Amino acid sequence: MDKAVKLTWILTLLMVLALMANVTYVQGFKAQELRDDPLNARQYQNRNRIERGPIVASGKRLAWSEKVGDTGTFRRRYWNSDVFSPITGYFSVFSQSALESAENHILDGTDKRLTTTNLIDKILGKKTPGGTVEATVNVKAQQVAYDALRSSGARRAAAVALDAKTGAILVMASTPSYDANSVSGLDGDKAAKQFEKLNAEPLKPLLDKAISEVFPPGSTFKTVVASASLTAGKNQDSPVRAGRSYKPPGAGQAINNDAGDIGGDCDRAVLSLIDSYAQSCNTTFAYMGAQNPGNDAVGDQAAGYGFSDKIEIADGMKSAASSFPKTDQPSLSALGSIGQGSTVATPLQMAMVAGGVVNGGKVMQPYLVDKLRGADGSEVESANPKRLKTALTSERADEMKNMMRAVVQKGTGTVVKGTSVEGGKTGTADVENAPYNDRWFIGFGGPDSRYAVAVMTEADGYGRESAPIAAKIIDALGD
Repeated sequence: MDKAVKLTWILTLLMVLALMANVTYVQGFKAQELRDDPLNARQYQNRNRIERGPIVASGKRLAWSEKVGDTGTFRRRYWNSDVFSPITGYFSVFSQSALESAENHILDGTDKRLTTTNLIDKILGKKTPGGTVEATVNVKAQQVAYDALRSSGARRAAAVALDAKTGAILVMASTPSYDANSVSGLDGDKAAKQFEKLNAEPLKPLLDKAISEVFPPGSTFKTVVASASLTAGKNQDSPVRAGRSYKPPGAGQAINNDAGDIGGDCDRAVLSLIDSYAQSCNTTFAYMGAQNPGNDAVGDQAAGYGFSDKIEIADGMKSAASSFPKTDQPSLSALGSIGQGSTVATPLQMAMVAGGVVNGGKVMQPYLVDKLRGADGSEVESANPKRLKTALTSERADEMKNMMRAVVQKGTGTVVKGTSVEGGKTGTADVENAPYNDRWFIGFGGPDSRYAVAVMTEADGYGRESAPIAAKIIDALGD
């Protein structure tokens, strides 16, 4: 009997210890994860009783909390929100987005790195104040970009500007946009109706066109194909086939140059690579994608710039993945290599392509947060620029950079010749059964060619019509 009782006590003790260990693990290590679980509705209780810290950029408050009378509650407020909502996102009674979501625990004071509450306050249960999120965005350039996109008459439009050497996102503008103040009130029913209204709009203003939607990039993708050709052994002066028409093996239909090219350089049977790129000869790049260097080479080069990956720009804040079709059908590869067909990209991705070229072939990880600070101003974390990919050797990158300069000096981008845009690439993507095109321009400029820009406007016309917007953005960044 004594032996049985002893065994029972041992088993009971072990079970109690196991239970205590599990409780400690759940409360100490899994608590935050469980609180943040989308299925946990309790995470939204009393969230408006927290005075969240501000989101700032260029010394300007973009988002902050405002006390509502003597109710003990706070409402989130946003400055110039139509312009800055792609950066701040919104904070409603039941959800949040963009930096409001990515840095939620810094803003609400629950991040373990915030140590501004002293020991006595902790014993008394006093809450740690919310910290500050400093965004990388240049406020002036963001405003300039948004105004230029709005005035372009485009149905949808976006612009991204990067510091090519660090990856810092300096501009991330999108239209149509929305006012985050309209969904940040304390009345859940009103917020729900506003969300319903915004989601019903056909152009989806809640979706950031700069990172969350993909578009056919048109001839700007020829930068990737030209890079693949350089990687395969050609140089900017190498002869490449051109001609008015090219029919890929097994294709039922030929690919032609733009009607405006008839009688021009693209009609010639052979051109230098730099001239074909400057004049944007479809036949050259369709042939490259279909046959030489071929689909695998172009696909690998695209991946070297970041295609196929969801690009993370803040904690959990990721772009849609850009893509180029991996296929053994030359006709599909040819179409994809002129930025049509199954090839799609975000404006962020195409800014990364330009940035990789001007940064010696090194594609930097884009990031949206420069610093995180405690409520007392102490630095919690600072951005640490890092390389994401290596797309080209420095020698090949220099050649690609020269080719982009040729576009502006003597090619399809002469509309910005003599401006702050040093080099670039135009692109016009047909949208099936639509009276508009996706008009693209990617380029670079500024001190030491530091700024890489991508602009997409959806309207009738050609890519060169987006180029002056890029010039305005680079001008604003340089001021």
